[in-house]
Amino acid sequence: MTAPLGAAEAAGRILLDIRRQPALRMPLDDALASVLAEDVVSPLDIPAWTNSAMDGYAARAEDVRGATETVPVRLKVVEHLPAGRFPTRAIAHGECARIYTGAPLPDGADSVIRQEDTDGGSETVTILKDRDAGVNTRKIGEDIRKGSTVLTEGIELGPAQLGVLASLAVANPLVYRRPRVGILGSGDEIVDVDQPEEILTGRKIASSNTHTLVALVRQTGGEPVNLGIAADSRESLREHLGRGSDCDLLVTTAGISVGEHDYVRDVLEELGATHRFWKLRMRPGAPVGFGLLGDVPWIGLPGNPVSTMVTYELFVRPAIRKMMGHRRPFRRSVLARMAEPINLKPKLQHFLRGIVAEGDDGPEARLTGPQGSGILTSMVLANALLVIPEGQHETPVGATVQALVLNDQVYQEQPGF
Repeated sequence: MTAPLGAAEAAGRILLDIRRQPALRMPLDDALASVLAEDVVSPLDIPAWTNSAMDGYAARAEDVRGATETVPVRLKVVEHLPAGRFPTRAIAHGECARIYTGAPLPDGADSVIRQEDTDGGSETVTILKDRDAGVNTRKIGEDIRKGSTVLTEGIELGPAQLGVLASLAVANPLVYRRPRVGILGSGDEIVDVDQPEEILTGRKIASSNTHTLVALVRQTGGEPVNLGIAADSRESLREHLGRGSDCDLLVTTAGISVGEHDYVRDVLEELGATHRFWKLRMRPGAPVGFGLLGDVPWIGLPGNPVSTMVTYELFVRPAIRKMMGHRRPFRRSVLARMAEPINLKPKLQHFLRGIVAEGDDGPEARLTGPQGSGILTSMVLANALLVIPEGQHETPVGATVQALVLNDQVYQEQPGF
């Protein structure tokens, strides 16, 4: 029998078999959180012309310098320029144009005098201050130059990136397709929330894992596909797994340990799956499996709720991120100083639910409380997973630990565990 793998080695092996999704064009408003599949080169300057940064009067700096309330400067208003209207003439000495924010600056003008510094009329305006001489204009191309690479392949599209694409008239950016992730729960003892009487009377257990995983997959950027809850039988498992035939990744929970009714691995083998591994040297979450059903990767997670979430963070999230085209698939790892001692018995690598906060000497970490793999509320409290190395039975106060940060969007190329 092959010896169980460590968590970092398992994560690396999974990513070796994970392939990036094909690229497709997607409507701009649907592309949030997708990953760009090509460099975007600007076809124009932005701004496309020098324009006014405020409402006021477009003038020549040399005409308004020295203007004060006691020694004002009077200019002739030769044109009115609301946003969207282009100038029809240049500004000569002693002239100005009434201009509004965003309107193109006429030739000859290099300043916009804010209207509150004037005593204006429709034909002439009196400049009372010269503080705006040479300012309040937005130069052509000061944001983006024509021919420059504005966004690079591999960048995640957030609201700002979508706004940039819109400004370049990119209606359908080329992005990597989001993976369809099939989620299958199993067990005779669990039911979905549409059977509340079974749950509230204690006859059955709610399938919290299903809804947790749907949310996690959606948060990661994938498209969750709920395959339902299979009974502890080969027939039910085959039928439910068949529902995921058009998925890009299959994620199951429970049923892969060595129990009498753990059939997931056997059924997958009957369907032609090849197994890469099925047990790890870690806690929580030792019974983790990985393999390929045809060309579709399968990741089997444990059934305990905390174990499900922890192993999702270590193995499923990086897989989905790689499929989406991200170059940094793993949660960020930081160093933190323990504010309380930790004592552990099993000689395994541990991923403990923790709270990392800024202390006087940098980040400090403490446990959320009891660490049982069924205490799902510990994940509600946690903002990090504290990584305790294999064989480290005692971690005293002041010791430095690695912490995988769960509440930010910074990722890294290699596993921090």
